[in-house]
Amino acid sequence: MAINLQKGQRVALGLKHLTVGLGWDPAENGEAFDLDASALMLNDDKKIPADNFMVYYNNLTSADGALTSTGDDRTGGNSEDGDDEQILVDLTKVSPQITSIIFTASIYYAEARRQNFGQVQNSYIRICNTDTGEELCKYELCEDFSIETGIEFGRLYLHKGEWKFEATGIGHKEGLQGIVNKYC
Repeated sequence: MAINLQKGQRVALGLKHLTVGLGWDPAENGEAFDLDASALMLNDDKKIPADNFMVYYNNLTSADGALTSTGDDRTGGNSEDGDDEQILVDLTKVSPQITSIIFTASIYYAEARRQNFGQVQNSYIRICNTDTGEELCKYELCEDFSIETGIEFGRLYLHKGEWKFEATGIGHKEGLQGIVNKYC
């Protein structure tokens, strides 16, 4: 049975192969929203050690091969009731220098299109067992992020040798670049 997480809640995963799915619905006015799922791999100093430890639409696989994006959904219409974008995670391949992985979503060309997360509906992040497809936990974004164009949805982090997940829900006004700047 899946756990519905609240902001700040943490859960132990107990798995090595995960699928991190992000989903959303386009705005009711029919305007297309191009949201992008990304993952930033961080070291003990909470910094990205090199550019190739970031997975996004222009770099689909991390330097260590632990993270792989399944691709970019440019409309939010990939699935009526499933994930719009996914990142596959193999924790057995994570570089020893990496101690946390931040999962984000950002709106592509948000400023030019005058879009923000307050206009996006039903957005969530969920963790599934890659081998069985079973959903382990889900965090639905409930806050009104009316000026934010990038969101840190959650993070995997290493604690005493065990990987755990935390629902974070942190908004950023500068989209993906603002999130990346925080961790450079």
